[in-house]
Amino acid sequence: MNQQILAEIGRTQRLEILNTLKRTRGLSVNQLVARMHMSYMGIKQHCLTLERDGYLDTWRRPQKMGRPEMVYRLTRRSHGLFQADSNAFTLELLDSIQEIHGPNAPEKLMHNLFERKAEQLKPKIKGETVEARAKELAASRDQEGYMSQYLSDPNEGGPQILECHSPIMNLVEKYKFIGKFEQDMFEKLLQVPVRREETWTSGLFEAAFYFAI
Repeated sequence: MNQQILAEIGRTQRLEILNTLKRTRGLSVNQLVARMHMSYMGIKQHCLTLERDGYLDTWRRPQKMGRPEMVYRLTRRSHGLFQADSNAFTLELLDSIQEIHGPNAPEKLMHNLFERKAEQLKPKIKGETVEARAKELAASRDQEGYMSQYLSDPNEGGPQILECHSPIMNLVEKYKFIGKFEQDMFEKLLQVPVRREETWTSGLFEAAFYFAI
Protein backbone atom coordinates (compact mmCIF):
# COMPACT_ATOMS: atom_id res chain seq x y z
CA MET A 1 0.00 0.00 0.00
CA ASN A 2 1.00 3.60 -0.55
CA GLN A 3 2.41 4.78 2.80
CA GLN A 4 1.74 8.44 2.04
CA ILE A 5 -1.94 7.68 1.46
CA LEU A 6 -2.10 5.69 4.70
CA ALA A 7 -0.54 8.59 6.58
CA GLU A 8 -3.10 11.00 5.11
CA ILE A 9 -6.07 8.79 5.96
CA GLY A 10 -4.77 8.24 9.44
CA ARG A 11 -7.55 6.39 11.24
CA THR A 12 -8.59 2.73 11.15
CA GLN A 13 -12.26 3.67 10.82
CA ARG A 14 -11.56 5.59 7.60
CA LEU A 15 -9.76 2.59 6.14
CA GLU A 16 -12.76 0.43 7.07
CA ILE A 17 -15.08 2.86 5.28
CA LEU A 18 -12.92 2.76 2.14
CA ASN A 19 -12.70 -1.05 2.22
CA THR A 20 -16.46 -1.32 2.67
CA LEU A 21 -17.19 1.06 -0.19
CA LYS A 22 -14.70 -0.72 -2.46
CA ARG A 23 -17.00 -3.75 -2.71
CA THR A 24 -20.08 -1.67 -3.58
CA ARG A 25 -21.37 0.83 -6.12
CA GLY A 26 -21.78 3.41 -3.37
CA LEU A 27 -23.43 3.53 0.04
CA SER A 28 -25.33 6.13 2.03
CA VAL A 29 -24.27 7.06 5.54
CA ASN A 30 -27.18 5.03 6.93
CA GLN A 31 -26.05 1.98 4.95
CA LEU A 32 -22.50 2.40 6.24
CA VAL A 33 -23.86 2.67 9.80
CA ALA A 34 -25.74 -0.63 9.35
CA ARG A 35 -22.68 -2.42 8.01
CA MET A 36 -20.05 -0.97 10.34
CA HIS A 37 -22.02 -0.51 13.60
CA MET A 38 -20.65 2.98 14.17
CA SER A 39 -22.57 6.14 15.00
CA TYR A 40 -24.16 8.17 12.23
CA MET A 41 -22.22 11.31 13.13
CA GLY A 42 -18.94 9.39 13.42
CA ILE A 43 -19.25 7.91 9.93
CA LYS A 44 -20.54 11.18 8.49
CA GLN A 45 -17.51 13.07 9.83
CA HIS A 46 -15.09 10.48 8.46
CA CYS A 47 -16.80 10.61 5.05
CA LEU A 48 -16.61 14.41 4.97
CA THR A 49 -12.88 14.23 5.76
CA LEU A 50 -12.26 11.59 3.08
CA GLU A 51 -14.26 13.63 0.57
CA ARG A 52 -12.30 16.78 1.44
CA ASP A 53 -9.02 14.91 0.90
CA GLY A 54 -10.18 13.54 -2.47
CA TYR A 55 -10.77 9.86 -1.64
CA LEU A 56 -14.57 9.98 -1.85
CA ASP A 57 -17.13 11.80 -3.95
CA THR A 58 -20.92 11.89 -3.75
CA TRP A 59 -23.74 11.33 -6.20
CA ARG A 60 -27.50 11.22 -5.98
CA ARG A 61 -28.87 7.73 -6.55
CA PRO A 62 -32.47 7.67 -7.86
CA GLN A 63 -35.07 5.95 -5.65
CA LYS A 64 -38.29 4.20 -6.70
CA MET A 65 -40.13 6.68 -4.52
CA GLY A 66 -39.15 10.04 -3.07
CA ARG A 67 -36.05 12.12 -3.51
CA PRO A 68 -32.72 10.72 -4.74
CA GLU A 69 -30.45 9.32 -2.03
CA MET A 70 -26.97 10.79 -1.52
CA VAL A 71 -24.33 8.07 -1.51
CA TYR A 72 -20.57 8.05 -1.14
CA ARG A 73 -18.27 6.23 -3.56
CA LEU A 74 -14.51 5.97 -4.08
CA THR A 75 -12.51 8.22 -6.38
CA ARG A 76 -9.57 7.15 -8.50
CA ARG A 77 -7.22 8.56 -5.87
CA SER A 78 -8.13 5.69 -3.57
CA HIS A 79 -6.71 3.06 -5.96
CA GLY A 80 -3.28 3.32 -4.33
CA LEU A 81 -4.70 1.79 -1.14
CA PHE A 82 -5.37 -1.59 -2.70
CA GLN A 83 -3.09 -4.41 -3.81
CA ALA A 84 -1.12 -3.76 -6.99
CA ASP A 85 0.92 -6.43 -8.78
CA SER A 86 2.01 -4.06 -11.55
CA ASN A 87 3.20 -0.47 -11.66
CA ALA A 88 4.66 2.21 -13.93
CA PHE A 89 7.77 0.07 -14.49
CA THR A 90 5.60 -2.76 -15.88
CA LEU A 91 4.05 -0.36 -18.40
CA GLU A 92 7.50 0.92 -19.38
CA LEU A 93 8.71 -2.67 -19.80
CA LEU A 94 5.80 -3.52 -22.13
CA ASP A 95 6.43 -0.33 -24.11
CA SER A 96 10.07 -1.35 -24.46
CA ILE A 97 9.09 -4.86 -25.61
CA GLN A 98 6.80 -3.30 -28.22
CA GLU A 99 9.58 -1.03 -29.43
CA ILE A 100 12.02 -3.92 -29.79
CA HIS A 101 9.73 -6.73 -31.03
CA GLY A 102 6.87 -4.91 -32.76
CA PRO A 103 3.34 -3.68 -32.01
CA ASN A 104 1.90 -7.15 -31.28
CA ALA A 105 4.59 -8.15 -28.79
CA PRO A 106 2.78 -6.99 -25.58
CA GLU A 107 -0.36 -8.89 -26.60
CA LYS A 108 1.60 -12.07 -27.33
CA LEU A 109 3.41 -11.80 -24.01
CA MET A 110 0.21 -11.27 -22.01
CA HIS A 111 -1.52 -14.12 -23.87
CA ASN A 112 1.28 -16.46 -22.83
CA LEU A 113 1.08 -15.25 -19.23
CA PHE A 114 -2.67 -15.88 -19.01
CA GLU A 115 -2.27 -19.32 -20.59
CA ARG A 116 0.29 -20.17 -17.91
CA LYS A 117 -1.94 -18.71 -15.20
CA ALA A 118 -4.86 -20.90 -16.30
CA GLU A 119 -2.65 -24.00 -16.09
CA GLN A 120 -1.49 -22.99 -12.60
CA LEU A 121 -5.09 -22.53 -11.41
CA LYS A 122 -6.51 -25.76 -12.87
CA PRO A 123 -5.50 -27.97 -9.90
CA LYS A 124 -7.33 -25.59 -7.53
CA ILE A 125 -10.53 -25.30 -9.60
CA LYS A 126 -11.78 -28.89 -9.55
CA GLY A 127 -15.42 -28.69 -8.43
CA GLU A 128 -17.81 -31.18 -10.03
CA THR A 129 -20.39 -28.49 -10.93
CA VAL A 130 -20.09 -25.09 -12.56
CA GLU A 131 -21.30 -23.46 -9.35
CA ALA A 132 -18.67 -25.27 -7.27
CA ARG A 133 -15.90 -24.33 -9.71
CA ALA A 134 -17.12 -20.70 -9.75
CA LYS A 135 -16.95 -20.53 -5.95
CA GLU A 136 -13.44 -22.00 -5.96
CA LEU A 137 -12.30 -19.59 -8.68
CA ALA A 138 -13.79 -16.58 -6.86
CA ALA A 139 -12.07 -17.62 -3.62
CA SER A 140 -8.74 -18.04 -5.40
CA ARG A 141 -9.01 -14.69 -7.17
CA ASP A 142 -10.02 -12.99 -3.93
CA GLN A 143 -6.81 -14.21 -2.29
CA GLU A 144 -4.89 -12.68 -5.21
CA GLY A 145 -6.38 -9.26 -4.45
CA TYR A 146 -9.22 -9.09 -7.00
CA MET A 147 -11.88 -8.60 -4.26
CA SER A 148 -13.80 -11.37 -6.00
CA GLN A 149 -17.10 -12.98 -5.00
CA TYR A 150 -19.56 -15.48 -6.46
CA LEU A 151 -23.12 -14.17 -6.88
CA SER A 152 -26.17 -16.18 -7.90
CA ASP A 153 -28.91 -13.53 -7.48
CA PRO A 154 -31.07 -13.40 -10.66
CA ASN A 155 -31.76 -9.73 -9.90
CA GLU A 156 -28.06 -9.06 -10.51
CA GLY A 157 -28.10 -10.66 -13.97
CA GLY A 158 -27.76 -14.30 -12.99
CA PRO A 159 -24.76 -16.37 -11.86
CA GLN A 160 -21.54 -14.39 -11.99
CA ILE A 161 -18.16 -13.79 -10.45
CA LEU A 162 -17.93 -10.11 -9.55
CA GLU A 163 -14.52 -8.51 -9.04
CA CYS A 164 -14.30 -5.05 -7.45
CA HIS A 165 -10.57 -4.55 -7.91
CA SER A 166 -7.75 -5.56 -10.20
CA PRO A 167 -4.13 -5.70 -8.96
CA ILE A 168 -3.11 -5.04 -12.59
CA MET A 169 -5.54 -2.15 -13.03
CA ASN A 170 -3.05 0.07 -14.85
CA LEU A 171 -2.51 -2.70 -17.43
CA VAL A 172 -6.23 -3.43 -17.80
CA GLU A 173 -6.87 0.25 -18.45
CA LYS A 174 -4.21 0.57 -21.15
CA TYR A 175 -4.31 -2.86 -22.80
CA LYS A 176 -7.95 -3.69 -23.54
CA PHE A 177 -7.09 -7.18 -24.78
CA ILE A 178 -6.40 -8.23 -21.17
CA GLY A 179 -10.16 -8.35 -20.55
CA LYS A 180 -10.52 -10.92 -23.35
CA PHE A 181 -7.65 -12.99 -21.94
CA GLU A 182 -9.31 -12.98 -18.50
CA GLN A 183 -12.58 -14.09 -20.10
CA ASP A 184 -10.82 -16.91 -21.97
CA MET A 185 -9.12 -18.02 -18.74
CA PHE A 186 -12.45 -18.10 -16.88
CA GLU A 187 -14.00 -20.17 -19.68
CA LYS A 188 -11.21 -22.75 -19.47
CA LEU A 189 -11.49 -23.01 -15.70
CA LEU A 190 -15.30 -23.00 -15.45
CA GLN A 191 -15.69 -25.12 -18.63
CA VAL A 192 -18.65 -23.05 -19.87
CA PRO A 193 -19.04 -19.92 -22.06
CA VAL A 194 -18.36 -16.71 -20.11
CA ARG A 195 -19.32 -13.08 -20.83
CA ARG A 196 -17.19 -10.34 -19.28
CA GLU A 197 -18.51 -6.84 -18.60
CA GLU A 198 -16.30 -4.06 -17.28
CA THR A 199 -17.43 -0.90 -15.45
CA TRP A 200 -15.42 2.24 -14.72
CA THR A 201 -17.19 5.08 -12.88
CA SER A 202 -15.30 7.60 -10.76
CA GLY A 203 -13.27 5.31 -8.48
CA LEU A 204 -15.49 2.31 -9.16
CA PHE A 205 -13.99 -0.61 -11.07
CA GLU A 206 -15.97 -3.78 -11.61
CA ALA A 207 -15.41 -6.78 -13.83
CA ALA A 208 -18.39 -9.14 -13.92
CA PHE A 209 -18.05 -12.60 -15.46
CA TYR A 210 -21.48 -14.04 -16.38
CA PHE A 211 -22.15 -17.70 -17.14
CA ALA A 212 -24.88 -20.35 -17.03
CA ILE A 213 -25.02 -23.15 -14.46
